[in-house]
Amino acid sequence: MTSTIKVNTIQNTCGADIIKESSNTITIGASGDTVTLASGASQTGFGRTGTVDWQTSSIKSTSSFTAVDGQGFFVDASGNSVTANLPAGSAGAIVSIADYNDSFGTNDCIISANGSDKIGGKTLDVILNTAGQSVTLLFVDSTEGWVTINDSTENVAGNAFIVATGGSISDSGNCRIHTFTGPGTFTVTAAAQCAANNILSHVVVAGGGGGGMSTGTDNGAGGGAGGYREVKNPATPYTASPLDGYPSAPNRITVSAQAYPIVVGGGGTAGTSSAQRGGDGNNSVFSTVTSAGGGGGGGIQPGSPFPNGGRGGSSGGSGGGSAGGGLNITGGAGNTPPTTPAQGSNGGLSSSGPSPDKGAGGGGGATAIGTQGGAGICTSGNGGAGATSSITGSPVARSGGGGGAPTGGTGGTGGGGNGGQNGTDNTGGGGGGNRCGGNGGAGGSGVVIIRYKFQ
Repeated sequence: MTSTIKVNTIQNTCGADIIKESSNTITIGASGDTVTLASGASQTGFGRTGTVDWQTSSIKSTSSFTAVDGQGFFVDASGNSVTANLPAGSAGAIVSIADYNDSFGTNDCIISANGSDKIGGKTLDVILNTAGQSVTLLFVDSTEGWVTINDSTENVAGNAFIVATGGSISDSGNCRIHTFTGPGTFTVTAAAQCAANNILSHVVVAGGGGGGMSTGTDNGAGGGAGGYREVKNPATPYTASPLDGYPSAPNRITVSAQAYPIVVGGGGTAGTSSAQRGGDGNNSVFSTVTSAGGGGGGGIQPGSPFPNGGRGGSSGGSGGGSAGGGLNITGGAGNTPPTTPAQGSNGGLSSSGPSPDKGAGGGGGATAIGTQGGAGICTSGNGGAGATSSITGSPVARSGGGGGAPTGGTGGTGGGGNGGQNGTDNTGGGGGGNRCGGNGGAGGSGVVIIRYKFQ
């Protein structure tokens, strides 16, 4: 037996309408009421209010799939590009797409409209290529088609890229560059959610060694360049020097959200009448990377045992050259302490031939040994060449060795001073040597440069 109850209005005990029909409109509840479905109950036919049901049980990783109105999809593009085909557009249709595992930076997620439908007023596919990106599209009409109502390049896991402060900041394409010409702090306020984006590109250059002098007619030697160390993360494209140490994992710096003190080494002092050998440059430090200061260039005082100086150049990032006054005196050893790749080169030897005014060797550079001095007053050796990198957006040479005494010695490319001249600051160039009581050149100070992808 069945029964039928026919009413137009149902009221509660207080006389307020709970269900009311007027013409073809049925109202459930009164103003201020909350209508709740019982646990386990479901509804159909009431429409949507700009939200989707996320399909957590079906992660999309195949080359293509067809999206459904009212649903959100997680996409895994780690193995291949994935195309999401939108359903036929109708006013109010809504679809969401989200990066499941930060893979959109590895392979694209392509969103393709159905037939002649448009996306943002254009008949073109949409490409999502940023790790962690999500997007919600709502179909409005045939003119604009699917319109983006939410587009995020971040998710709740954190930032897609590093956020940091410190030094002098500039941009090159999608990369941000922090340049430190003196002590400071590189502060990471937020690390990237993608681990690969937390590996920094960097150039760390120490202070160059000072050039030596001679109180007599023999020649003082050029100072060695400051140690040069570089790592280029392939995610931050630029032209690196031949000394790129990225293939050697211990050279890489992976940052987290913390402060990193920066030390920029000063250049070595010039050789003078009280100390003929040039002073050693000072180390530059960033995190686990230390570049050694360049060795001072050899100097000489007539008489023996040369109490105020030393013929041989000092060891360091690059070695200082050897002063004139003897045959084939060894220059300072470069790459001291040793690194892989080598952070610098040996200083040049003194003259190879007899002469009362023997030439001094040039200081070692980042990529070349200082040139040996010749058998004459005008034949001091040239400083070794430095290394050229475009980490700042344009090619710059750094860590050139200083040239021997002013009659003949030329500083190496990368800030090395000519004979008797200072090395260039913030390049780690070695100072040039001098003679006849003239002071040698001071070494140039170092620099620390950091590069990372920020968008």
